[in-house]
Amino acid sequence: ATHSLKYFYTAVSGDIDFPEFTVVGLVDEGQFMYFDSNTKTAVPKTEWMKKSVGADYWDRQTQIGIGAHQNFKANIQVAKDRFNQSKSTGVHVFQNMYGCEWDDETGVTEGFDQDGYDGEDFLAFDLKTLTWIAPTPQAVNTKHKWDSNTAYNEQRKNYLTQICIEWLKKYVDYGKSTLMRT
Repeated sequence: ATHSLKYFYTAVSGDIDFPEFTVVGLVDEGQFMYFDSNTKTAVPKTEWMKKSVGADYWDRQTQIGIGAHQNFKANIQVAKDRFNQSKSTGVHVFQNMYGCEWDDETGVTEGFDQDGYDGEDFLAFDLKTLTWIAPTPQAVNTKHKWDSNTAYNEQRKNYLTQICIEWLKKYVDYGKSTLMRT
């Protein structure tokens, strides 16, 4: 079977009754963790996660969430500028989805990292070339900026192809009684 670990980071700006920033973590399409900028706390969403990891894990996830929130506030502003919407008071959404897949029979793995803005593709990471793909003219400046950060791109590759897979295998093991039923 193929297993997946995915994180969705969502930043919203404008007058909306929704947290400014949220993180949702999914294993095999089932939510296992959640963070938002209102509570500023990462929490488990499954019994198996509650049982399997300690407070230090949640402290770390909380710190990651708080850091990412600041980062994404900047990202959404940059995206608004790129689309000439810097004065816009309307609702705008910047989303990042990243993670990995692992086939427990063949051992084949896959990693992905992509960004969207207002529901359209904005940037995607190419693991083969360690560069970013910009599907829109507005994303080209960011692509060049991110392409030049080779250390970050190497780190990203390492995360997506190694660390993510290790965590995915752990999570599948933690939740095996629940996850294998689907």
